Amino acid sequence: MKISRIVVKNFRALRDVDIAVEDDLTCIIGENNTGKTAILRAIQMCVDVTLPSVFRNLIREDIHTSVDISHPSQVLIGIELVGFQGIVNEEALVATWKMEANRARIFYRFRPKPSVREQLENGEIEPGTLTLEDYAWELKGGGNPAIDLADISWNDENVGESVRFADLQSYLVVNLPALRDVETELRNSRTSPLSRLIEAFDIDKAEQDALIDILDDANQQIAASATIAAVSNAIDTSFRGVSGPAFEMGSRLGLSAATFQAIIRNLKILLSDLSLTDFEPGRNGLGMNNILYIAILLEYLERRRAKAQSAGQLILLEEPEAHLHPQLQASLLIALRDKGVQVILTSHSTQITSLAPFNTLISLTKRHDASVVSSNLAKNDALDAGAIADLERYLDATKSNLLFARKVMLVEGPAELFLIPAMVKAVHGAELERRGISVTAIYGVHFDVYAALFKEGSLEKKCAIVADADLKPSDAGEEFNVAGDAPDLAALEGDYVRVFAGATTFERELVSEGTLPMLIAATEALGAPQITQRLRDGLASLQGGALDADERAALLVDLGGAVLNTAKRFGKARFAQVAARYADQCTELPPYIQAAIDWLDA
Repeated sequence: MKISRIVVKNFRALRDVDIAVEDDLTCIIGENNTGKTAILRAIQMCVDVTLPSVFRNLIREDIHTSVDISHPSQVLIGIELVGFQGIVNEEALVATWKMEANRARIFYRFRPKPSVREQLENGEIEPGTLTLEDYAWELKGGGNPAIDLADISWNDENVGESVRFADLQSYLVVNLPALRDVETELRNSRTSPLSRLIEAFDIDKAEQDALIDILDDANQQIAASATIAAVSNAIDTSFRGVSGPAFEMGSRLGLSAATFQAIIRNLKILLSDLSLTDFEPGRNGLGMNNILYIAILLEYLERRRAKAQSAGQLILLEEPEAHLHPQLQASLLIALRDKGVQVILTSHSTQITSLAPFNTLISLTKRHDASVVSSNLAKNDALDAGAIADLERYLDATKSNLLFARKVMLVEGPAELFLIPAMVKAVHGAELERRGISVTAIYGVHFDVYAALFKEGSLEKKCAIVADADLKPSDAGEEFNVAGDAPDLAALEGDYVRVFAGATTFERELVSEGTLPMLIAATEALGAPQITQRLRDGLASLQGGALDADERAALLVDLGGAVLNTAKRFGKARFAQVAARYADQCTELPPYIQAAIDWLDA
């Protein structure tokens, strides 16, 4: 059984989101304060029996700011489940939640209490006078399949059966928050997956008794030590003296009480590597302890599933990248996919998104009006199977940044990536990232695949495409046909996409009176004295004031060709990298790049 749909209305930052879940793994991504954590908590409110009821009784901060609670309204959270048909325990759990043969739903509502609804209907209470005290929560399942989950309104009655918490106990929800103290949880028998894993092995009574005998014998041998005995007697005497005869209790030293549960509670994981042998997790780094914790948990869930005694299980994992370097992030994601356990995670990691299948990505985007839109990126009708396959290859850990950025500037390659941010900082005195703009190089001219992401119902954020006029990749051969092989840039524009193309190549467009000091410093640093002198002479002519408009234009074209040839000689990426060192000498941007920034900033 797995969750196939999540609907959230009026909960925290989420005014109205409807998420289709396509895979056992779901990656919820987005910038800060878009509601990623709220979605995990919303799922808990529906199906996590261990969530304290105090969290289901909402406070004002839990309700979306657009909701006027003085008028009757509701917070609605619902999930749909599929894949339980033919599995006895799971079918028993959802028996009263079913709407169809293999589809069930459970939903939470925070709405006016029954007595308040009755008074509103009778006119005893006027809308506009309600307070938070007039609201209460309820948990229902099933209902009329003709009424869609997202269409249930605050005053709809008889739309489902009440859900008993006792029924939820067989559905295991494991919530792993981002800032968790793994070491403490491993030591705590109530929270440690190690204790549950040991219990899942069903150690028989004979083996338990044998382990208890070993512990009892060890206690006796320790107690026989003269020094330990002396310390034990001293503690016992002092304890009796402090407590007094009315509350007298005896004490002694030992490894642990000689019971099987005491053995489980006191077992410790011992780790080894090339430098240390048999050390406890407390000596370990936070990242490896997180991996250890999740590894034990996954093994427990696998054994629990194999015993066929559960009615489903779910991992809610917040920011799995915490304290993990990129290769461990990759290893963890692969392991989560291979275990056959449904995992819904939130992440800010481009490493995670670069490895996750495209159909697992759920993006939360904040609009200009502060509302949040959710989208399953793979359901974008502008993307066919080929485009999705391309995106899965293209969205590496660098390009995945565009999924998190508030605004995006797409450029062809490393030359633009190195130089544009440096030049903008010099001219405008602020980094693009601090203005919410991320520059992403696609290393080619296939802007069409990326541009399709930026549309209503998908990534509802601005995307500026900054391109050369010829759209011929720098590494393309003579057989490259711009008319047939390059995308039609004009056709890519839409509500969220604008194209800003230069009149020629990037290197030629760079050349102006305000950029020549930077380019002169770059060619000098690269060891091109003739070009350096040529650029100096050109700058002097431009500053001399003797040239008319046509002469200035012709000179800039000539200098542009010299800069392009120099960039080709040393490599365009290398040339841009060196030029970026001297970007502080730049006083203006090429007009088409300035236009792109102005549009993104608007």
